[in-house]
Amino acid sequence: MSLVPVIRSAQFVTSAVAPQGYPKEGLPEVAFAGRSNVGKSSLINTLLGRKKLVRTSATPGRTQTLNFFRINDAFIFVDLPGYGYAKVPAHIREQWGPMVEKYLTTRRELAGLVHIMDLRHPPTADDLQLWHWLRSHGLEAVAVLTKADKVPRGRHMAHAQTAARLLGLPSTDIILFSATTREGTETLWARILPWIQQPA
Repeated sequence: MSLVPVIRSAQFVTSAVAPQGYPKEGLPEVAFAGRSNVGKSSLINTLLGRKKLVRTSATPGRTQTLNFFRINDAFIFVDLPGYGYAKVPAHIREQWGPMVEKYLTTRRELAGLVHIMDLRHPPTADDLQLWHWLRSHGLEAVAVLTKADKVPRGRHMAHAQTAARLLGLPSTDIILFSATTREGTETLWARILPWIQQPA
């Protein structure tokens, strides 16, 4: 039996830069964070079976707000602005930390975070900084390595083990994902579903 839920509706709700702009619906939220060119939008679209719900851009760093999407009128996905792209103006990079930290530390509806990294490369200093910050604050998070289709399958384990060692995780806790082949979709949903299921 597939663990991928049937997505009946998925719609953009709002963009926000501060708590007063967050949705007031009280639905559980799952946030998605990653570097600007890591394939975050493609991952969200793949999870939801949509092609263009979350806009993908050829220009990394384009997303500079928190973007909220209501799914099945039951939960919300939050696309956090990408980090770590050098060509983004300094004042924009400096806004990322306070804006995202405010959301992550004060949002009661936040149930968990999907931290997206690139399987082709070891986690960057920015990746590690965010991951350890999440752990130090006790936030529920899962590490996902995207672009698995770009790495020969025989190298998957070695790349995953390198990332796991740097993140301080068992390699079995890391999910390999590809928006092209949909590899990892069901595994990632299995981690997300307990976060969003409301008590009966």
